[in-house]
Amino acid sequence: MKKLIGILALLVGFAFQSNAQGALKFKKEKHDFGTIAEGVQATYSFEFTNTGNAPVVISNVQPSCGCTTPDWTREPIMPGKTGKVTASYNSTGRPGNFSKTITVINNGSTSQIILMISGSVKPKA
Repeated sequence: MKKLIGILALLVGFAFQSNAQGALKFKKEKHDFGTIAEGVQATYSFEFTNTGNAPVVISNVQPSCGCTTPDWTREPIMPGKTGKVTASYNSTGRPGNFSKTITVINNGSTSQIILMISGSVKPKA
C-alpha cells in the first residue's frame, strides 16, 4: 500500500511539473529600419515578457547572416519579467534592400522564435 501511495505521489508530482512552462511574448517580431545610409550600424532591440509560469533561458540567438550581430538577455527570465534581443545590422558595402532573420532558441513553450529586420541601404554618393 505504501508503495502504491509513493508511486501515485510521484506521478502527480511529474504531472504538475510538466505543466510548468515559460513563454516568451515579443512586443514586435518584425522591425523595418526604413532607409539608412550605407556604413550605418542599424540597431533595434526586440523586447519580450515571459508570460508563462516557469523561467525561460535563451540558449542561443542565430542571425541568418554574418552582417547581423545579436545580443540578448543571458540570465533566466522569470515569469512576468522582461528581457530583450538586440539585432545590429552592418550596412557597410551592402547597398539595396535587405531582409534578415534572427532565430531565438529557448526552453519556453515555443522553442524557436523568428524575428525579422528589414530596410533599404542608400549607397554612398
